[in-house]
Amino acid sequence: MDDQPHRMDSPDSPASLDAPPPVLVQRAPRIWKFWGTALWGLFVFAAMFGGQIAVLGWFVLRQDGPIDLAGAIRVAGGGLTISLSIIMGLPAVLAALWIAIRLSRTPFADYLALRRTAWSNFLIGVVALAVLVMGWDLLSRVTGREVEPGFMADVLKSARADGALWLLVLAFCVAAPISEEFFARGFLYRGWSESRLGPAGAILLSSMVWTALHLQYDWFFFGEVFCIGLLLGYLRYRSHSTWLTVVLHGLNNLAAVLQTLWLAGPP
Repeated sequence: MDDQPHRMDSPDSPASLDAPPPVLVQRAPRIWKFWGTALWGLFVFAAMFGGQIAVLGWFVLRQDGPIDLAGAIRVAGGGLTISLSIIMGLPAVLAALWIAIRLSRTPFADYLALRRTAWSNFLIGVVALAVLVMGWDLLSRVTGREVEPGFMADVLKSARADGALWLLVLAFCVAAPISEEFFARGFLYRGWSESRLGPAGAILLSSMVWTALHLQYDWFFFGEVFCIGLLLGYLRYRSHSTWLTVVLHGLNNLAAVLQTLWLAGPP
């Protein structure tokens, strides 16, 4: 046996210099599939609802007199209340989406497809949306219905009376499109399109969820909202850009507000 003591390599010995550096293993990014997207989608919806209901609760609690159901309904239908509730829903949605996407280890903008797109896609979207909306307006006139839902007219009148028309425009044309498009065409479509549903199933299902967010309308305008959702879903698939659907959604809401103001006449 060798009685010589074994020599330990010093940190500067050639053996230690030749050793490979440690490899840090990082977990790969992931996309939530069908059930993950559905469950996180419920979480995002709950956050949106919580942000909006908090505003309603604040207005109800600060009103004079006893708190009853009739008073709460009256306050909830006010233009100022609706405007602030929509606006406050936006940070709640962004926070919930950030948590869900952060846990997926995918960059926020990449997950939601927050990227620019070609002008051709924008022009196609504007023309297609205009044709679709005018078609539904024509159908509304033929069937003897109001072109705009009564909900829109009532809210605009209330906002005018409260001096909050500008706030309502900001809520309808900026806050609502960002919240709803990030949620539906951004988060829901991304996860469901990479599941067994594929792009077509994701467009259909996300449009149904988006339509369900508009409970203030009757069945006729439900149909219009659903068709607009299908178009926006297709444009999201075609352009790979959620910013495109945000802009088109905002333009559609702005056109609806201007049309309602024009039909309502001077204050």
